[in-house]
Amino acid sequence: MNGGQLTAIIIVAIVMVASLVRARMRGPYRRGMACGDDGQAQLENERLRDEVSQLKERLKVLERITVDKENSLSREIESLRDR
Repeated sequence: MNGGQLTAIIIVAIVMVASLVRARMRGPYRRGMACGDDGQAQLENERLRDEVSQLKERLKVLERITVDKENSLSREIESLRDR
């Protein structure tokens, strides 16, 4: 075995060990997220859905107010021009 082959084997071994260490470190976090507290995640999802729907309603109200103001302002300007 020459120096080039030995170097390649050492590099492959280092990469394999590093990937195993990385998988062990990440493993519990991924497993906890995938099959952990589904009830808690569902509650959080429901809370966020409610918050999004409330924000959408507020946005609709703000859009309606803005449009009404623009229309009323246009009417006021037109009424002043008619004088």
